Amino acid sequence: MINIFIGYDEGEKIAYSVLSESIRQHSSEPVSITPLDLSTLRNHFQRKKQSNQSTEFAFSRFMVPYLCGYKGWAIFMDCDMLLRTDINNLWKLRDDDYAVMCCKHDYKPNQNAKFRGAKNEPFPKKNWSSMMMMNNAKCKTLTPEFVNTATGLELHQFRWLESENLIGSLPLTWNWLVSEYDYNVKADNVHFTLGGPYFKGYEKSDYANEWFRVYDELVKIDL
Repeated sequence: MINIFIGYDEGEKIAYSVLSESIRQHSSEPVSITPLDLSTLRNHFQRKKQSNQSTEFAFSRFMVPYLCGYKGWAIFMDCDMLLRTDINNLWKLRDDDYAVMCCKHDYKPNQNAKFRGAKNEPFPKKNWSSMMMMNNAKCKTLTPEFVNTATGLELHQFRWLESENLIGSLPLTWNWLVSEYDYNVKADNVHFTLGGPYFKGYEKSDYANEWFRVYDELVKIDL
């Protein structure tokens, strides 16, 4: 079973559904998909939303190891993504030498703002935590108390790890940044980091036609 957690935001409900369906459509193995919905986490996660926080799951993603009982592996994904291939190909890249595995982006944002007017601020390890494979037994520092109180940079820059050597590298194709990177026909998982096709002004982004294809399949009713 491939254990997947997807960030859930009330303003991007359809994104969660489309990503989940794209995972299901391509997967060759059973998947368990859990929405990281703040309404179901209130007994464990009490962190107040910050003014520069663009999504509701900006910090709750770091609750994944705790929610898994610090056992096994799990994948976290932002909801504004679209799987284009088998998630099992990613799952097979797990390496027990690491606590976290992610795509190690090294770029400067092309735009200063993204969806809903949020600032697109550059910082080291930007977007590394937007898709992670987490080796939960090696992430025990991520207790609810720590996640609720640590700074954003402590969390997103993986300062909670003893060493950066515990961060494994994944091919960038597993978190291909739409409109930040050029179109790539071989991208495995595309990330609409500046704004999903469901937002006005982003309907013609690269891969948007693929996103709408999955959306149409979700809402289609055969009479």
